[in-house]
Amino acid sequence: MKFYFIGVGGTAMGSVAIALKNQGHEVSGSDEALYEPMLSQLQNSGIELFEGFGAAQVPSDVDVVVIGNAMSRGHCEVEAVMSRKQFYLSLPETMRHYLLQGKSNLVITGTHGKTTTTSLTTWLFEYASQVSDYPQPNYMIGGVAKNMQYTARFNPQAQYTILEGDEYDTAFFDKRSKFLHYLPEAVVLGNIEFDHADIYDDLEQILKTFRYLLRAVPQDGLVLANGDDANVLNVLADSYSPVKKVGLGASNDAVISGIEPCELTNEAGVTIRGTQFSFEGDVYQMSLQGEFNVRNAAMAISLAKHAGIDTATIQAGLAQFAGIARRQELKGEVNGVKVIDDFAHHPTALKQAIVSLKSGIAGEGRLVAIFEPRSNTTRRNIFQQDLVDALKDADVLYMLDIKDSRITQEEQLDTQQLIDDVAKAGCEAYLGATVDSMVVDICAQAQSGDVLAVFSNGGFDGIHNKLLEKLV
Repeated sequence: MKFYFIGVGGTAMGSVAIALKNQGHEVSGSDEALYEPMLSQLQNSGIELFEGFGAAQVPSDVDVVVIGNAMSRGHCEVEAVMSRKQFYLSLPETMRHYLLQGKSNLVITGTHGKTTTTSLTTWLFEYASQVSDYPQPNYMIGGVAKNMQYTARFNPQAQYTILEGDEYDTAFFDKRSKFLHYLPEAVVLGNIEFDHADIYDDLEQILKTFRYLLRAVPQDGLVLANGDDANVLNVLADSYSPVKKVGLGASNDAVISGIEPCELTNEAGVTIRGTQFSFEGDVYQMSLQGEFNVRNAAMAISLAKHAGIDTATIQAGLAQFAGIARRQELKGEVNGVKVIDDFAHHPTALKQAIVSLKSGIAGEGRLVAIFEPRSNTTRRNIFQQDLVDALKDADVLYMLDIKDSRITQEEQLDTQQLIDDVAKAGCEAYLGATVDSMVVDICAQAQSGDVLAVFSNGGFDGIHNKLLEKLV
């Protein structure tokens, strides 16, 4: 068959394009700009690439046009495909039809922790394939797992596919959640909260899409549910398959206990701080910290056991997990001041990360939280008080002021009020007009032993490097 990808340079789009090329199909595609590492991977696979968009580039004899989620009406190639009445699919639909049929697909969902749990699960399967004859998995991760060379892999011979299941919409022409296309054999429900205010009006709409997901799991499949989360419990009645509740509470089917700090030795021979916990009668250790990461690990362990990986292999693999980029990632240290990068942006994830950093890497030093309200939801006043509750646990807060023309004044987050409320709660709090002015102020007050924790789901105008350069 002949495929053409509009937006081929994205990690997921490019990985699927390469997989189809490896299956023997003819594949080409375009993107506004093509960057490494995806550019070399696409070129090495023999895919014809067009940098820049143009209607004439779309083959007239193409069998399937794959339209990326970043594309919208008015795009020259999209309009050409529609006018010509060519057959087109979204990326999740393409995966369903050409990569996921006949596979054991393990779909990991939740408002928070999807990337970590998917990375953990993928590594446990990958580690099992390295130390035994267990087959390598296919996978797609929405972040960079340090143990894995790529963020996605689709091998036709693989039995298991581990997928980060996003509840966000599929494409401009398909407003269903991406995860509804993934033909799940097993589903992880890590947690459910309100998010994505740009596409969901309220929590009930989000609960509804998770209920639809459970209806897609076969009767001989498995639902791994966070039994301590009220919203997760709310949707379980829609499951036609067995449910296994995982959590800290005694009412769970698989109970986590004995969470405590420990020390591990990494591959470089360096002793690092980690976490030890008990789960279903076995003791596990890992480099990740925080109760929320123990929950993520318990889900990954449960999926590995579901797939027949033995406990000893899981224990050894978990101890060697190297972490994920942008999850409490140390970017550098200057004069005793550490700069940490973290993807947290939802109030719950922010609170969990701040508590974990204060009890872990910050130790006796100050935790200075540097927050960019960047997502469509955090820029609205929906989380006005929730953000106060999350951020007040830091010792110092610097927050970038935002004005979003796409959101009405009545709906916007009141940044000054948030800063005032955080300060009233006992946290030293400042509102920054620009990233550069914030860097100057933060570095002027920085003390040896401080941990500068940057929280954003975007690039934050390169603030991490700016801090490290200014601290010298």
